[in-house]
Amino acid sequence: MDFKQDFPMLKKDLIYFDNGATTFKPYSVIKAMDDYYENYSANAHRGDYNISLKVDMAYEGVRDKVKDFINAKKREEIIFTSGATESLNMIARGFFEKYLEAGDEVLITNSEHASNILPWFRLADTNKIKINYINLDDSLHVTVKNVLNSITPNTKVIALAGITNVVGDVRPIKEITKLAHERNIFVVLDGAQTVPHSKTDVQDLDIDFMAFSGHKMCGPTGVGVLYGKEELLEKLDPINYGGGMNESFDDETKVYLKELPQRLEAGTPNIAGVIGLGAAIDYLNKVGMDNIYLKEIELKRYLIEKLSKIKHIDIINPEAESGVLAFNVDGIFSQDVAVFLDKYNICVRAGNHCAKILKKDIGVKNTVRVSLYFYNTKEEIDSLVELLSDKDKILKEMI
Repeated sequence: MDFKQDFPMLKKDLIYFDNGATTFKPYSVIKAMDDYYENYSANAHRGDYNISLKVDMAYEGVRDKVKDFINAKKREEIIFTSGATESLNMIARGFFEKYLEAGDEVLITNSEHASNILPWFRLADTNKIKINYINLDDSLHVTVKNVLNSITPNTKVIALAGITNVVGDVRPIKEITKLAHERNIFVVLDGAQTVPHSKTDVQDLDIDFMAFSGHKMCGPTGVGVLYGKEELLEKLDPINYGGGMNESFDDETKVYLKELPQRLEAGTPNIAGVIGLGAAIDYLNKVGMDNIYLKEIELKRYLIEKLSKIKHIDIINPEAESGVLAFNVDGIFSQDVAVFLDKYNICVRAGNHCAKILKKDIGVKNTVRVSLYFYNTKEEIDSLVELLSDKDKILKEMI
């Protein structure tokens, strides 16, 4: 299927392989946001006039779309945020800061994104909890066996990405959640690289909390989702206080907050962003999440087949069943490779990809990352491989 007619950015002289950072936006998303700004640009949950009521219907309608998209049990379990980073911080600060005590353990891995590491580091400082790490196997993957071996009587939380943004390994979250809950351990899922690429069913996975961002799934920047089981969200303290989340207040002794989900959404929301997220969900449903996953895997295998024939390419994660591939060109700094490719209008990511402690496992600080999405093509991969195959050309043009 040719997606060029759906995405304005795909009509440019550009090959884009940085979808792990953000994705392109289809016309339908842009149009939905423009329609709000042009035709019914009012606030949500505050007006008693027609266009404000239209905003309410559009905004709350997206909550239902998100609920169905991830198969949450109730719409109240969907909290709109600015993105996965805010969602993860809300989980750590609003819930676990009052739950975790000195000596309690949180299990993560060295391959987690900074947004799923630093909030726990903060609790290590404020609550004196312990951060322990699940060992990665020889393929840099998380296994149920290694999770089990890492659990101690003090383990209270396992916080993992469903798919990591550098290694790209698909974690066995359902199995991990089962063994965690058998031991009264909470499971927090960083779904930033999971929800956009494959069907995510929170009830089937039985996870306690999940965070993801709109801009990594064809939606706008500045909007994301915090999912939590209702009984847990009821215990999550708001991080922000202000308009829209209170029923009434007379003085400091008489403050009454609203029910979920508004209690956790203080202030004027990112209305256009939420509406754009809803349009993105409509678009992804039209393409089909299963189709998206299969297309990415087909492209990834094609890319590995091509790159594995080039002797000076060192592939970091050839076995990961996702659209993420990290590699290095022997003797050439990763950023230099990225700058070289950019001269030919090919966009890749280079660096540590916000996974700064992963270097302990892979032995290098920086890599080149190709992150694929369903609108990429084999022809684009061929162009990339052709340029990477000539190491002398890279060296010559980088001098």
